[in-house]
Amino acid sequence: MNKPKTFLVIIFTFLLASAIVSAQEISVADKLAEALKLYGETEFDKGITTANECLKQANLTSRDSIAIYEVLSIITYAKGEEHLKTAFGYLDKISKLGPCVIPLPHEIWPQELRDKWYQILKAKDALSCPSEGDGKIQTIAIMEFDNFSIGKYQEQLGALSKGLADFFEHDFRKISALKVVERDKIDFVLKELELQKSGQVDQATAAKIGKILGAQIMVFGSITQLDDNNSRMIVRAVKVETSEIIASVDKQGKPEYSKMEKELVEDLAKQLNIQINDQTKSLLMEGGTDSFDATTVYSKGLDYMDKYDYRNAYECFKKAFELDKTFAEAKRKMEIYRPLAG
Repeated sequence: MNKPKTFLVIIFTFLLASAIVSAQEISVADKLAEALKLYGETEFDKGITTANECLKQANLTSRDSIAIYEVLSIITYAKGEEHLKTAFGYLDKISKLGPCVIPLPHEIWPQELRDKWYQILKAKDALSCPSEGDGKIQTIAIMEFDNFSIGKYQEQLGALSKGLADFFEHDFRKISALKVVERDKIDFVLKELELQKSGQVDQATAAKIGKILGAQIMVFGSITQLDDNNSRMIVRAVKVETSEIIASVDKQGKPEYSKMEKELVEDLAKQLNIQINDQTKSLLMEGGTDSFDATTVYSKGLDYMDKYDYRNAYECFKKAFELDKTFAEAKRKMEIYRPLAG
């Protein structure tokens, strides 16, 4: 078994762990892991057959059924445009079982399925679930960054806005006191409100989006690069309830954006009075890349991914990983989109 196949099976087995507990249900998990392995091998019809066998079992819970329909939707979608209606139909089945039974979508969902899921959630007025933000856990959302660079850097760093939002999302997820809204869900809401092309993001816009998403804190910011050696990143946090800026941090220096991002995550957490223990600090240092080229190529991959151009997305993630073999985010995205790159 090659590494990409193993990775997909491990991811989905992990996701099933929180939903499947009984002896019978373990066989469902095993079958779905097998189906996902076949998906990784681009044996889509065999994968669909294997996943469908799970539906024949008696006493399936709603969580079991959601997991089965989830796998069927992913694999069916991979078969091509003529199978879109069927793939979307499985998402409808999931929504009827309950859009908030388990947190969805999972990372392995292709981007077009994710966007369709958000459309379904919006129609059900369920873009945020009742439990989100309850108790001591705060819900935070990170918007794409504005690019105020000049000259050639304006174009070169265009996609970096997505990359930085992705890095912030990934690192904030390591902080147990936070629940993080998906980057593409924010993008979906911006498109729905026709705010995506309206210019700079201000605190009023951030607060408006936050209310729709059920977030307590919205993070937005900007990057500015003047030459090869001078850059600045500014990050602000808005309290959605009052629309006031409650934290503002910035870094200046060489354009080492991944390093700057990690430092800003920790600085912002301190200003928000979010405790970070030594273990979390160690986790925050993991991932990312010191390679500027890997960062920009990865960001371009996200842009292709958002446009459903999975072949070019895969090639960008692959190139980013080749540029830096420690770049875990690039490796993960590369392996997720590998089955769809053909």
